[in-house]
Amino acid sequence: MRLLFLTAELPEPAHAGGTLRTNGLLRAAHAAGHEVHLLSFATRAQLNAQRERLGAYCARVETVAPPQRRLADRLRDLLAGKADMQGRYCSAHYQHALSKLLEATPYDLVQMESLEMTVYAPAVQRVQPGTPLIYDSFNAEFDLQRSIFEAERGSLRRLPGALYSFVQWRRLTRYERQVVREAAHTIAVSDADAEAFRRLAPGCPVSVVPNGIDVARYAIADTSLDLGPAPLVFTGSMGYRPNVDAALWFANRVLDRVRAHVPDARFFIVGSRPHHRLNSLRDRDGVQITGWVPDVNPFLSAAAVYVVPLRMGSGTRLKLLQAMAARLAVVSTQIGAQGLDVQDGEQLRLADTEEGFARAVIELLRDPAQREVLGARAAGYVARHYDWSVIAPRLSAVYDSVLGTASAPERSSAR
Repeated sequence: MRLLFLTAELPEPAHAGGTLRTNGLLRAAHAAGHEVHLLSFATRAQLNAQRERLGAYCARVETVAPPQRRLADRLRDLLAGKADMQGRYCSAHYQHALSKLLEATPYDLVQMESLEMTVYAPAVQRVQPGTPLIYDSFNAEFDLQRSIFEAERGSLRRLPGALYSFVQWRRLTRYERQVVREAAHTIAVSDADAEAFRRLAPGCPVSVVPNGIDVARYAIADTSLDLGPAPLVFTGSMGYRPNVDAALWFANRVLDRVRAHVPDARFFIVGSRPHHRLNSLRDRDGVQITGWVPDVNPFLSAAAVYVVPLRMGSGTRLKLLQAMAARLAVVSTQIGAQGLDVQDGEQLRLADTEEGFARAVIELLRDPAQREVLGARAAGYVARHYDWSVIAPRLSAVYDSVLGTASAPERSSAR
């Protein structure tokens, strides 16, 4: 099959959740024998730097300069009743490039990577009305905003953010329902997200293709970094609201409890674009904010315990899969481990209260043998369920399902 992927970023370098997932899906599609075409936002320099890597699995790559979205554009969309995500990657240049591709090349499927890229569904339907559209959701976005609203509504200081999420939750509910209804198939990253979509749009086809990783990449320890005797590591994009909230909650509510029993414990917040809300932690004893790093592996290898103190969100956490594949002992909230079939004390430790989270971290810091056992079980679990070699057949099954349900006249009209 000839497939066209619509993405907001190039899948190279694969440095964060969205690009890691897209990279894995494109490689899986190529390995299954499909001809992969890609239309993405990127500068010419970004494309030139990654052209060789992309050429390993993409038969064709077209790019458009990233759009510049002004505050006035966001306010206009807000007043127009649109969800913020609907306008994030709107670009007349991208739509023009997409139309040219579709006019010149027949596709068997067009896959929209993330909710932001579904704004281009009408262009596909207009030029190639018989070509099935697949919505690959990075999260059930409407449910993500609901969880953020519920986590923040009890705090007077966070009330503006809670109100924003309430508005976005309601608008995304309407918009994402429309997307799921109009797509030939929706891909969810977890069973929880799939159930959310089925409640949102009953009867619409939804399948789970989880986030995955190249397990072998994280199995080899990188000992180039020494973070001290009791480092606690949290990784992710630090401009992302759930990650910001998680880092602040752990630093302000949990860390001192841990350090009262393990004075050498230090909390490392590792990730790009740290939000200004994290500035209050920069002078805190026992906390270090690294900003962007070229590779998280040295931090994973140096960690004594990996923490996932998330209190909001949806989907499956790639950061958690990476840590587990690196044989780390993990302490996570239930939300942080959402989407994984794991049990407390088996593959990781689960705790939702300040006291419980601190207690689990302290126990692991004091017990290297328990860390070793948990890490080994975690690595085995991820290798069995979340390596891309295991996940790839699920993607192929979605494609077979979509083309099997499309009528022959509809499929031929796209050629």
